[in-house]
Amino acid sequence: MAVYTGLVVMSVGVLLLVFMFYLAHRLLAVSTDPLTALPYQSGWQPDEHALSRFHVRWYLATLLFLAFDVEMLFMYPWAVVVAELGASAIVEMFLFLGALFVAVFWAWREGALRWV
Repeated sequence: MAVYTGLVVMSVGVLLLVFMFYLAHRLLAVSTDPLTALPYQSGWQPDEHALSRFHVRWYLATLLFLAFDVEMLFMYPWAVVVAELGASAIVEMFLFLGALFVAVFWAWREGALRWV
């Protein structure tokens, strides 16, 4: 039982800390209704409601951004080990970049890069 004493003490401490943060939020919050509380946009009053919908073209732009973000996620570790792996790593990276180029070409054809 003495083995779990530290675990129990830490769990109780974390629960108390979370409860204190929750209580501080409830006491210091301007409004408890999220639909009536106005978010700040760089100090200006918002022009639209916080829960307003976005145009569908922004979702395509977001997916395109995520594709390039994931590309960078794969390219950094690849750049570290490319000298050790040799020509096969270069061929694999160009195949990966080719697949991304096909995705960008498709997005361009669908109009995801058109902002008007």
